[in-house]
Amino acid sequence: MPGPDLAIDAEGVEKAFGGTRAVDGATLHVGEGELVALLGPSGSGKTTLLRVIAGFEEPDRGRVAIAGRPVAGDGAWVEPEHRRIGMVFQDGALFPHLTARENVGFGAERRERVDECLRLVGLAERGSDYPHELSGGERQRIALARALAADPEVVLLDEPFAALDAGLRESLRLEVAQILREAGTSALLVTHDQSEALSLAGTVAVMRAGRVEQVGTPEEVYERPRSRWLAEFLGDADVLPGTARGGVVECELGRFGASADLAGSVEVVIRPESVAIGSGPAREPHAEALVVARSFYGHDQLVHLELPSGLRLRSRRLGFPAWHPGDRVRIWIDGPVSAVAPSD
Repeated sequence: MPGPDLAIDAEGVEKAFGGTRAVDGATLHVGEGELVALLGPSGSGKTTLLRVIAGFEEPDRGRVAIAGRPVAGDGAWVEPEHRRIGMVFQDGALFPHLTARENVGFGAERRERVDECLRLVGLAERGSDYPHELSGGERQRIALARALAADPEVVLLDEPFAALDAGLRESLRLEVAQILREAGTSALLVTHDQSEALSLAGTVAVMRAGRVEQVGTPEEVYERPRSRWLAEFLGDADVLPGTARGGVVECELGRFGASADLAGSVEVVIRPESVAIGSGPAREPHAEALVVARSFYGHDQLVHLELPSGLRLRSRRLGFPAWHPGDRVRIWIDGPVSAVAPSD
């Protein structure tokens, strides 16, 4: 529920540029001490929503409150510098002529807070260095320290790892998430990277075409997507036709529980890791299938299967035992599946 226990309370936000509606009635809540990932493809409106929350854009409709204080909408307007928000941009946006300590101290209200934040990000010994003397990951940690030094109500991170190489990106994002949790800071991370959102955040909000389509824990949005688009955006997924009635859906792989709201034709969304393979006794219900292709990655394998109907799906298993094209196998569901209304 909206209220003072929310670090960010954005309700019904709309923002258009000319004839293009970038944000179309989006609602987003970030609780105190919570790390939320705002995830979506390019053009989904996630960065525009972030800019409205930060105060860089004024909403056409809707309202925004920070820590219970109205900052936009319903006649309220607070300039960005007075919203008590810390910002971390994609490129860090450090002042090149200032040392790391001077950058961190730029918005700090307390001198002792500068050294606290340098220690928090593990760079206490680099305070006298200039940005060009730091690595890309160190510059981003200094940018985070600068954001935290102002004692903000919330930190906004706009694609903060996008400019880094893959290896550094993965290690740094884990460090940043740990730093934010140790600091007890409320944070909103904007990203287009599904693995980044699912691995770091306690809550994931997925945007599409200006709207927040689903909000939940990483497990909820991944295992129980509300639409086929969401399922396929968040990871590998195969879809089988099914029929739902009375909280049960039936498809070629058997009968499974489903929302009681679904009735008639549905789409059954199946993740490859939920499809088990065997050549001996199989769990019931099961189906016969033909292995038509296999991609081996060492630690795991992706097996392409054809059902008797001619429909195909995939199974992601450990790298052993090996399956090969032409093998006839039994398959069954060994993980979550979800049923959704047919796509438009």
